[in-house]
Amino acid sequence: MEFALSPEAVLKLWSALISPAYTLMDQNPDAKGSTDDWRSISKASDVGQKPGANASENNPGRKEVQEVSGQGLKRGAEKLASFVGEEKRVGTRTVLVGHRRVSETEAYVPQRFCSNQIISSKYTVWNFLPKNLFEQFRRIANFYFLIIFLVQGYEDWLRHRADKEVNKSTVFVIEGARRVKKECEGIKVGDIVEVSADETFPCDLIFLASSTKDGACHVTTASLDGESNVKTHYTVPDTANLCTCQAIDCLTATIECEQPQPDLYRFVGRINIYKGDQEPVARALGPENLLLKGATLKNTPRIYGVAVYTGMETKMALNYQGKSQKRSAVEKSINVFLIVYLCILLGKATVCTTLKYVWQSIPYNDEPWYNQKTQKDRETFKLLKMFTDFLSFMVLFNFIIPVSMYVTVEMQKFLGSFFISWDKEMYDESRQEGALVNTSDLNEELGQVEYVFSDKTGTLTENTMEFIECSIDGFKYSSSLSEVDGGKSSAKASKSKEDLFMRALCLCHTVQVQESDEVDARTSESNISNKYVAASPDEIALLQGAQKYGFTFLGQENSIIKVKTPNKKIERYELLNVLDFDCVRRRMSVLVKAKDGRLYLFCKGADSAVFPRVSAAEAQKTKIHVERNAMDGYRTLCVAFKEISQGDYKKISDQIKEATMALQDREAKMAKVFDEIETDMHLIGSTAVEDKLQDLAAETIEALHMAGMKIWVLTGDKMETAQATCYACRLFQTSTELLQLTTKTVGEGDRKEDRLHELLVDYHKKLVVDIPHGKRTWLLSHEYGLVIDGATLSLILNPSQDSRSSHYKTIFLQICLKCTAVLCCRMAPLQKAQIVRMVKNSKGSPITLAVGDGANDVSMILEAHVGIGIKGKEGRQAARNSDYAIPKFKDLKRLLLAHGHLYYVRIAHLVQYFFYKNLCFIFPQFLYQFFCGFSQQPLYDAAYLTMFNICFTSLPIVAYSLLEQHVHIDTLMAFPKLYL
Repeated sequence: MEFALSPEAVLKLWSALISPAYTLMDQNPDAKGSTDDWRSISKASDVGQKPGANASENNPGRKEVQEVSGQGLKRGAEKLASFVGEEKRVGTRTVLVGHRRVSETEAYVPQRFCSNQIISSKYTVWNFLPKNLFEQFRRIANFYFLIIFLVQGYEDWLRHRADKEVNKSTVFVIEGARRVKKECEGIKVGDIVEVSADETFPCDLIFLASSTKDGACHVTTASLDGESNVKTHYTVPDTANLCTCQAIDCLTATIECEQPQPDLYRFVGRINIYKGDQEPVARALGPENLLLKGATLKNTPRIYGVAVYTGMETKMALNYQGKSQKRSAVEKSINVFLIVYLCILLGKATVCTTLKYVWQSIPYNDEPWYNQKTQKDRETFKLLKMFTDFLSFMVLFNFIIPVSMYVTVEMQKFLGSFFISWDKEMYDESRQEGALVNTSDLNEELGQVEYVFSDKTGTLTENTMEFIECSIDGFKYSSSLSEVDGGKSSAKASKSKEDLFMRALCLCHTVQVQESDEVDARTSESNISNKYVAASPDEIALLQGAQKYGFTFLGQENSIIKVKTPNKKIERYELLNVLDFDCVRRRMSVLVKAKDGRLYLFCKGADSAVFPRVSAAEAQKTKIHVERNAMDGYRTLCVAFKEISQGDYKKISDQIKEATMALQDREAKMAKVFDEIETDMHLIGSTAVEDKLQDLAAETIEALHMAGMKIWVLTGDKMETAQATCYACRLFQTSTELLQLTTKTVGEGDRKEDRLHELLVDYHKKLVVDIPHGKRTWLLSHEYGLVIDGATLSLILNPSQDSRSSHYKTIFLQICLKCTAVLCCRMAPLQKAQIVRMVKNSKGSPITLAVGDGANDVSMILEAHVGIGIKGKEGRQAARNSDYAIPKFKDLKRLLLAHGHLYYVRIAHLVQYFFYKNLCFIFPQFLYQFFCGFSQQPLYDAAYLTMFNICFTSLPIVAYSLLEQHVHIDTLMAFPKLYL
């Protein structure tokens, strides 16, 4: 029922309130008081008696009349304001008519009055933010979002502080042949910057000159990619001698390079150096000439470089940009539940709106005697009224949507990730590192993994290489050049072939010797690894093996490589070119010039990359040893060489220079040139290096297998080596029947697709057709393992246009899903990602996990639902791009079986609880509408609603979801089947 006063009633009420003041004034007709307090109001009311206008100024009753009349007016104004909602105003105002003062001698205080501007808006530019925030946070539930706002603000403030510290650091810039101190943020592209030892490079610099004689410098990139080893960078020869401020300031040059790219290991450019009126000299620039921001200068007193990328265009800054956000299966299911609950909300609102108008169809219910409709209500459009009623019911029942659940779930994930980082069982004492959580959104995903894709080298193995043996010209050498094939010294290679092989090992590599280390032929093997610095441990192992046979690599200075021979003689070779190793070529080569002027090409690489480039007879002699070493689980490399004439080298040099000077497609052009150079070589021999299994790797794989996970090994290693490793780590059991899809079984030539089709159909019949369907039936059936190589995989994933071959991928996937374990060897990084994507997008969308330690594993780590990086010896690219990083492969068992299982159960309880309690809480509100005539009356007080969501129901479940262990962790580790 509405309560309102008509204007006439208000005036009558006002007359009654001020009548005592009029009565007193009637009793004192001579009292001439200050009637300004009430005159304007009494005139407006136009009721009651008017006070006398001729009261004497000296009347002693004047003060009393003023006080009484003032009090009466005050009380009347307060009562009137309480009835009609007028604003309470205290005091009086004096208005100068025409703004003219009455008397110059009378004191007058100017007053400020409101302008005639009408303002109906609620906010101004200045008070919008604070006033709106006050309005919003009167709803206590919104403090959830305030907390998130403050946390994010605090984190960003810390970033601002860190940025300021970096931007305000001092650097030295060469201007006018003098060292000028500047703030780091003041560096511009083109500035020549001086950096001293142990300082961090302030931007991406092109290396111009160094204080060392050979124009080289040593840097560490641990803050960029986690690699702690020292890397060597070189300047172009034309600027190497400009090692003073005066000399470097005289340099006139331009640099052409690619636009900023985030790839840390790629750079394409060229520098044009101008000397007087001569033609400019052009030199190619590559990654070895680029000093990255964030890297640190080591073992070099001072360098000069020119800024090419600054600020947010540096490679380090471009790598700040996060990878695409992964979403867990639980998060996706929450969205489905929310849609269901939204439908329930719409259904409740529709039912109540419909029943309301059914109930109001009876006139007595629609317009009772105590609540008559106004004329405006009767004239309102009925459909509009129904729509507003529907919205009112939506607002009334909106608590069924658990908005606060998102904040609670995020809080649980964020806080829960600390328990993984704090787990002492996953702490590696040797590296002083523990587990690292890069993405807390996937904690529960760790408890639902069905497929594990693992790298081999550095993940299942230690990546600590030990030289075992070698084969030279078809003869096997064990521990010394005199010990051949178990001591049969009569059957061995010629002395010249032995020396050539050892020289190839000492020359064909990118190993550096630390300057602080002294090279001594009597140095024990335990100290050898300390003096050599290399990106790959294989190269150090090969140099250790060469040293065991009497050939020692002494280092490189000014492109001169020094090698000590068994007779203590030091040989010097000029390094002309390095054809770098890459994952596609799977080999590397060097071009060197001997003291006698002869030019040699030495090449080492995988047998599949070297054998096609040598004669078949030479390959056949060494192939036996390579295959035998691979069966024993050793990593093998083949070594080849060829002698090059001066005329051929001139052509080769021109081709390499032309390719390296290209700004577009430089890698493709260089690969083509390298491919043409590395032909018609002569095979010298092969090496065998052992990579031991990591501790508890076999036990970890066995536990994951018992937990219902299928483990696939994706490696670039050769099939025999990978297969031996799989048996050693119990991925393949002795009872496992191996199905092979390799180049050996498929064959070569035109019939290889027909043979592949036959094998796929045969394996499909054996695994899919003849085995009853059912979820994870492989646990109860005969165990099968599949072995496939990269070449065959290319035929399957990239078939010809033949209609029959288009089904290869589907058949292959069905075969793989039925196997207990799959080994994919000779895999390129892109193929690893393709395999993961194929399984991830298969029927049922199984949860996939990829684990690796090197840069070649990054693609599959990013592709899988959950990416795990091993903090290995091949750098930290995998760990940086992963969702979780662990020190050892054995930690994967605890991460999945303990933390993953518990977090999945906890988050499931948390989400179900929120939906359940909101449904139970709102259902009585829905029922209450049947007893209040569907009038949108709330059953609960607003404060109770807020407290119910914040205190009564959220805090207990958060504690439960963080600390609950329905099964003890030791039990989960002891019984992996609990993961199912």
